[in-house]
Amino acid sequence: MKTFDDLVSTFHSDRTKDLQWRFEQLAAIERMMSERESDFTDALQQDLGKHALEAWLTEISYVAEEAAYCRKNLRRWMKAKRISTPIVAMPASSWVQPEPLGVVLIIGAWNYPLQLTMAGAAAAIAAGNCVIIKPSELAPATSALIAKCVAEYLDTAAVRVVEGGVAETTELLAQPFDHILYTGGGNVARIVMSAAAKNLTPVTLELGGKSPCVVLPDADLEVTARRIVWGKYTNAGQTCIAPDYVLTDVDTEARLLPLIEKSIAEMFGEDPESSDSYGRIINDRHFERISKFIGDGHVVIGGKTNSSSRYIAPTVLTDVALDSPVMQEEIFGPVLPIIRADDLDEAIQFIRAKDRPLAAYIFTKNKDAESRFLDQVSCGNAGVNDTMMFMAVHELPFGGVGASGMGAYSGEHGFRTFSHMKAVIKRGWWPDLAVRYAPYTDKKFAFLRKIR
Repeated sequence: MKTFDDLVSTFHSDRTKDLQWRFEQLAAIERMMSERESDFTDALQQDLGKHALEAWLTEISYVAEEAAYCRKNLRRWMKAKRISTPIVAMPASSWVQPEPLGVVLIIGAWNYPLQLTMAGAAAAIAAGNCVIIKPSELAPATSALIAKCVAEYLDTAAVRVVEGGVAETTELLAQPFDHILYTGGGNVARIVMSAAAKNLTPVTLELGGKSPCVVLPDADLEVTARRIVWGKYTNAGQTCIAPDYVLTDVDTEARLLPLIEKSIAEMFGEDPESSDSYGRIINDRHFERISKFIGDGHVVIGGKTNSSSRYIAPTVLTDVALDSPVMQEEIFGPVLPIIRADDLDEAIQFIRAKDRPLAAYIFTKNKDAESRFLDQVSCGNAGVNDTMMFMAVHELPFGGVGASGMGAYSGEHGFRTFSHMKAVIKRGWWPDLAVRYAPYTDKKFAFLRKIR
């Protein structure tokens, strides 16, 4: 593949290892987000019905801030880190020296088509790699704009965009990349891993799963309702870290439901279909899939759909059978089941019986309950008394565990993901003790035991 071969040649020229080159590319990403903000806003509205504020908050500003954070900290991250050297290796000095991996493939997802391509690209560029970006074909307006802007703002000898669908992705996956970052679903992730294995290419997988949200009776339920509604219905629920379902007891459920309904009305009006703050489902296939979930429980809020505009109202279900599809599959849409759990122990047992989620949330004022939840629930990312806000902290790693993914990126964690931490030791010429050389003797053995 010529695009891949071109980038291999660029990497071998050492062009991307230069600190100034990295600064310039990261600054260009920041400038791209600023100067083309209205264009990206329009593209995201066209693909997903996103309001300009939502597009800016969750995509445009996120990418700009990630690039800026990398740029501001890059000099420190690139420095070799001195480590102690044991007596047996003296005289010597030892250090860890970051170096770029080579050519990296970023395969983005359609639900946050700008953020999930360009934030990863920023991390890979910060680490000094060449990058091929593959945007999702399911968000065509954003994909086309990314391709246009990358060619305009970035060094195309080192950073390229490849648009297309399955055929183009298959061809890309046949190349011997040095690292692949894939964001999406588990089924495609298995295809990515299988293709990567043929070239022994390491992968970072950002997947998803059923992210639980535990609400305990002592929580501030009015604030809890607002934060659940925001986390669940942003981007019409098409968010991998959105609360997938709520676990709470019967009394708390009765108090929480009217507050959820109130919060939905406050955010999206009495008729969310007419609100420009509420998005749409990406395509007909996903619309049909999510719409079927509504029949898996008793609709207490929402339930309205419109196939012509791919609108699904913010919906809440109760009396949901645990073996129903809505509780077996990742919902990835604006349908929120509420499941009964009499106490925290029951909620934790329920969560631990399932695959480890990408995110897990708890709402409580009880610090002991908070600690038990964090200690006993394994997940990629956790939130206490809010949803999704760990994404605003660039110092935190973002990544899954088990079925929800592997590896992490964001900030320095992204720099490390796309770097090889090369171990180096430099030894002095004298003295060159013979104790480690053959022939081996009991005297040498005893001496080495003493100094280890």
